[in-house]
Order: sequence, then C-alpha cells, then structure tokens
Amino acid sequence: MSLANLDIALRGAAIALLLVLAAALVRDAGKTVAGRLTVALAIGAVAHAATFDIGATAAVALWHLPLIALGTGTAVVLWLFCRAMFDDAFVPRPVHALAWLAVTTFSFVDCLWLAPAAGARFTIVANNLLALAFIALALAQTVRSWSSDLVEGRRRLRALVVVAAVLYGGVSALLQLAVSAGEASEVANTINAALLVLVVAAIAVVLLQVDTHELFAAPAPPVAVADPAGAADRKLIDALMRLMADERIYRQENVTIGTLAVRLSIPEYRLRRLINQQLGYRNFNAFLNNHRIAEAKAALADPTQAEVPVITIAMDAGFQSLGPFNRAFKETTGVTPTEYRRKAFAA
Repeated sequence: MSLANLDIALRGAAIALLLVLAAALVRDAGKTVAGRLTVALAIGAVAHAATFDIGATAAVALWHLPLIALGTGTAVVLWLFCRAMFDDAFVPRPVHALAWLAVTTFSFVDCLWLAPAAGARFTIVANNLLALAFIALALAQTVRSWSSDLVEGRRRLRALVVVAAVLYGGVSALLQLAVSAGEASEVANTINAALLVLVVAAIAVVLLQVDTHELFAAPAPPVAVADPAGAADRKLIDALMRLMADERIYRQENVTIGTLAVRLSIPEYRLRRLINQQLGYRNFNAFLNNHRIAEAKAALADPTQAEVPVITIAMDAGFQSLGPFNRAFKETTGVTPTEYRRKAFAA
C-alpha cells in the first residue's frame, strides 16, 4: 500500500471513530456544557482530519476553507473543553464564543485572501501558531488543578489530554511548521494521520471505561451519601471531620490532600475516594472552602466582630487573599461577604 493510500485509510478510520464518539456523547452527555464541548471537539477534529495537508503549497480549494477554519478553531474548543471538564465552577461566557469566532474567522480570511498575497507558508505558520497558543492554554488548565481533582475517571482523562495535546496537537503543528513540500510531506501526513487514530482510539477506550454520568456530571452542591463500605470508612470520615472541626486544619497555608492523608495514615487515592464518594465533593479545594466559608459566615454574623475587617475574617479562615474569598463566598451564598454581614445584622 502506498503512503498516500495509507494516509487516506488512517484519516477515514479517525473520522469514523470521531463520528461514533460524537453520536454516543450526544446521547449520554449532550445536556452538559462539558458534553456539548466534547461533541464540538470531535466535529472539529473531523474537519481537521479531512483537510490537514502538511507541506502543501498549492492554493486551497474553496470548499476546503470552512473546514480548515473549523479545524483551526478546534484548538479553542480544546481549551474550553478543558475549562468545562476540569473546573466545576466554569461558566461559558460570550467572550469564549467570540474567541472561537475570531480564530475561525482569521483562519478563513487567512486562507481566502492573505495566503494568495503572502504565500501558503504564511497561512500554515499563522494557523499553527494560533493552534499552539490555545493548546498551551489547554495544557495549563489541565495541569493546574490536577492535584485537587477528586474524580478518579477525570484524573485519568487529564493524563490522556496532556498526552494527546503534546503527542498529537504539538507534533502536528510542529510538523506543519517544519516540513516543506515533497516526499517528506507524504511521510509527515501519514505519521500525523497515524497519531490522530492512536489518540482518538485511546480517548474512545477511556470514555468507554468511565461512567459518563460521573465524568460529565453537572455541577451540584455536595451532599453526603450512604456509606457502602461500612465502619472502617465511617471512622476515617469521622477522623477527617475532627481534623476540620476541632483542629481547623483548613486554616493552614498550602494544605493539600497529601497533608490530610498523612495525618490520617492512609494513601491519597483512598482519601480522594472517601471525600468524593462519601461526602459528594468533586474537588478538594471546594471541600476546604466549604469549611472556610462556614467559619467566615459565623464570624460575619457575629455582632462582637462587627468591626473586624472582611479581609481579616477571610485570612483567619484560611484564604490567602480577598479576591478568591469574595468569589468563593458569593458562589456559595449568592451574596458578597459585606452584603451577608449587613443582612445578618438587619435580621
């Protein structure tokens, strides 16, 4: 089989897998933001698989232009997918849609008007530098909150996103930037198609092994659930609650899940599972902030602390600055700390 035929076969396999994956996600997770972004990511990847041409020098066919623009915009969708998947507090805003629209529009205009004037090389460099920038943002989002994630399936997906973004996204962009027309471009296209099939297949396998309802769960207030493991886990949870209520360990600077695991003499993975499955939290920082906010609410409603500045109450509760405290407090209570204090005193 020639390299050209192998390239076509690999692209076809990748596109088929992506379409099946998109159809399954529409059925199982289409009602959540993360689920819809995953479907959009799959569709954008289909457009990319159908149009990427490493080392191309010829003018782009008109019917390719929307697909190329859609494929370039996939890097923005990857970033938004990582925001929605790995940050339970993420809420899509118009600026996010504008970012995607700006990148796809630039890619379209670049191919339609700028490329004929400046050459195909300019188009390739511009589009791939844009893609690399958003891939870097997606990686930063994925890695930043990894340690505080309590959902095991989502932690595994983080590892896959990092590998996929680096292995395929980075390698694909670098190949397009480095390889010129000729025999090397055929090899590069085949390598790129093979990497795409590998990444898509790995994602499909991971999603098949993970409960999609857990992975794409809509953000909800944490609730205690029944303890199926019996007295052993109950004792650990009681010990954890004593650390939080009696020692107020959440006040400590840079407290981590590893810190609590050492205090409880259990592995980190077991503590993650306990907090997630028994207490209903998906993120360790949300677990800590719940206790910090509870202490802050009591202090703000205390008439004897009416003259204590809000920032002092925030710092005493374990927050490192006023901004994160205000955001976490309003997200939990629906009002700012100052409004909460005023309503408490009025009542």
